[in-house]
Amino acid sequence: MGLDAGLRRAVDGLRDVRLLLVAMDFDGTMAPFVDRPEDARALPASAEAFAALGETAGTATALISGRDLLSLRAAAQPGPEVLLVGSHGAELWAPEELAPDGAAIELDEAQAGLLTTVGARLEEVTAAHPGTTLELKPAGVVLHVRQAEPQVGADALRVARDRLEDLEGLTLGDGKNVLECSVVHADKGAGLAWLRDVVDADAVLFVGDDVTDEDAFAVLGPRDVGVKVGPGRTRAGYRVDGIGDVPALLQMVLDVR
Repeated sequence: MGLDAGLRRAVDGLRDVRLLLVAMDFDGTMAPFVDRPEDARALPASAEAFAALGETAGTATALISGRDLLSLRAAAQPGPEVLLVGSHGAELWAPEELAPDGAAIELDEAQAGLLTTVGARLEEVTAAHPGTTLELKPAGVVLHVRQAEPQVGADALRVARDRLEDLEGLTLGDGKNVLECSVVHADKGAGLAWLRDVVDADAVLFVGDDVTDEDAFAVLGPRDVGVKVGPGRTRAGYRVDGIGDVPALLQMVLDVR
């Protein structure tokens, strides 16, 4: 399908926006999925167009990810002016000159104890399900099943939910071959709203592929453009077939800016 006429018209409508915020999910949008999260890198053409947008007058750029900020910086290697939202909105960062009211994750005693319990229970799940792994974050744990046999992965996700359902204060979220477990409530919609306020954006382009990106699509307004990457139900107004279409989308935005 590529970039259809409706999406092209929507992007052209961003031409005269005073301040445009271009906000991108990373994994599955900028970067292909890989077996080891630390090996993920953006497609070169996407990275090049995204960097060029960050240097364009009247345009701010941001990454919104489920990764924690340390992991996001290592994988995405963003420029110094790129704003960052990590851990699904629980971690926020912007350059000092914007004087942002950001947030770092600080767990209280109860949350820290809950995180320890979650980690211990999920370690038992991964031990019993070959090919599954855990990713530790400042406020959560992610169960990855991408490298497991399909049935093993499905069983691991089901067992993990069963093992965690009695824990109060824990937020569970499904993603592509992952179960996100967080002791802090946050979502990408709140993260995108924060970004909009920080840069005082008049319009937003947000591009994402996963279930967790739907929270960001949900807060877009009539002047904004939301683009879903790949199949699946979505609140986004537009869609591209896959990650291979993202470079052309970013280049089209760059052309109109």
